[in-house]
Amino acid sequence: MTTDPAVTASKPAQQVRARRSTEAIGAPRQHFVRVAIGQHKRMCCELDNSLLFVDVWSVHLDTTISSHELTIGRRDQRSVQWMHTREITVEGMKVDVMNFPKPLLEMGEAAQHAFRAGFSGMVLTEGGRTAFTAATAAALAAPDLEISTGVTVAFPRSPMITAQVAWELQEATGGNFRLGLGTQVRTHVVRRYGVEFEHPGPRMRDYVLAVKACFTGFRGEPLDHHGEFYELTFLNSQWSPGPIDPPDPQVDVAGVNPWMLRMAGEVADGVHVHPLGEPGYIQRHVIPNVEAGAISSGRTLDEINMSVPVILVVGDSDEAVARSRESARLSLAFYGSTPNYAFIFEEAGFEGTTERIRVKQKAADFAGMAAEISDDHLATFCTEATWDGAADALISKYAGIADRLLFYNPVADTPEAFDRYGEVARDIANRTTA
Repeated sequence: MTTDPAVTASKPAQQVRARRSTEAIGAPRQHFVRVAIGQHKRMCCELDNSLLFVDVWSVHLDTTISSHELTIGRRDQRSVQWMHTREITVEGMKVDVMNFPKPLLEMGEAAQHAFRAGFSGMVLTEGGRTAFTAATAAALAAPDLEISTGVTVAFPRSPMITAQVAWELQEATGGNFRLGLGTQVRTHVVRRYGVEFEHPGPRMRDYVLAVKACFTGFRGEPLDHHGEFYELTFLNSQWSPGPIDPPDPQVDVAGVNPWMLRMAGEVADGVHVHPLGEPGYIQRHVIPNVEAGAISSGRTLDEINMSVPVILVVGDSDEAVARSRESARLSLAFYGSTPNYAFIFEEAGFEGTTERIRVKQKAADFAGMAAEISDDHLATFCTEATWDGAADALISKYAGIADRLLFYNPVADTPEAFDRYGEVARDIANRTTA
C-alpha cells in the first residue's frame, strides 16, 4: 500500500466489489485508497478504528484527492464501524426493464427489443399471466438477455415445482436467470389462488430454504428439508432434472417491512426493493435490516443483490415532462394504495397519503387517486431529468446502493421512448463498468 496521503485511483473497476457491510477491527490511522469506476467511485479509510464510507464524487480516473477533501458518511448513514484501509469499487450497475407477461407468441419480440434497446435484462412480474411461461419464451428468443421473475407469487406453487422451473430456466439461459419470489397479499392468495396465507414471513423463509434444498437435491445430494411449513424428503434420479452446468439460480425475495428484509438478508441471494423505496427508506430500513440478516448467516451485505425499482420523470420539453409526471402520479398512487406500505409515505413526511388514496380507490376515482400525489411526492419518490441527463441523475442517486435498477416506465410508453430508455440503461451500465 502506498504511504502517500494522496492516492491516485488507477485500479480496474471490477477487481474488488464495494462493501456496504461493516467489519469491526482494530487499526491505526492510515491513508486513503480509492478506486474509480468510470467517473464515480467510493473511498474508505482507517481512522480511529472506525469505517468511513465516503460520498461518491463525479471525477475522472487518475485524479488524486487528499485526506482533507474526504467527507465522512454515505448519504445519511453515519453509524458504521471502521475497517482496514482497502481498495474498493462500486461494481457496475445493471439496468433491467420491468415488463408484464404478454401472450407467449409476443414475448420473443419483446425480449429481443429489450436486448437491442440496451437493457441488461428483463424482469417479469406476475399479474393476469404467469411469469414463468413468459420468462421461458423470452429466454429462448433472446438468450443473451438476463431474465428474472420480479416477482412470481410463491405460495400457490409447491417449492419443488418452483425449483424445477427455475432450474430449467437457469439451464436454458446459461446461468442468466434469477428467481424472484413474493408473498402477494392475503386477498389474492386466499381468494384468488385458494391457498393458505397465515404467517407469510416465516412461510416465505421456509419456502426459500425448501427451494434451495431442491437445488441441492437436483445435483445428487439427498433431499432433506424439514421446515415449519414444508417437508421435502423424497427425490430419486427418475424424478430429478439432474445436474446442470450453470450454478444454482439466485433466489431474490421482495421485502418491505423490517422482518422480511432481515429474512431476505439471512436466506436469500437478493432483495427486490418496493417501487416506493426512495433512498431515504433504503438507508433507514433496507440496508440495515438486510445487513443484519446477512450477518446472522455468516455473510456480508455486499453478497446480497439489491434490485431497486426507479420511476423516471423524463422529457426534453415542458409538455413531455408534464405527461411523464402524470404517468408517475398514477404509478405512485397504485403502489401507495396498500395499507402495509403507508409507513413509507409517513416517514417521508407525507402523512395520510395512503388513507386519502384508498378513499378515492373505493370510489373508483382513479384520477382522484393520482391527484393525491403532489409534486413533492414526485420529487421524493421519482427521478426527474432530461433524456441526456437521466443517466447522470440515476448514477448520482443510486451508485453504491443498487446492484440493479429496474425501469418501470418503458413498458407503458411508446416504442420510440422505449428505445431511449434503453439508451439510458446502456449508458449507466457502460459508465459504471470500467
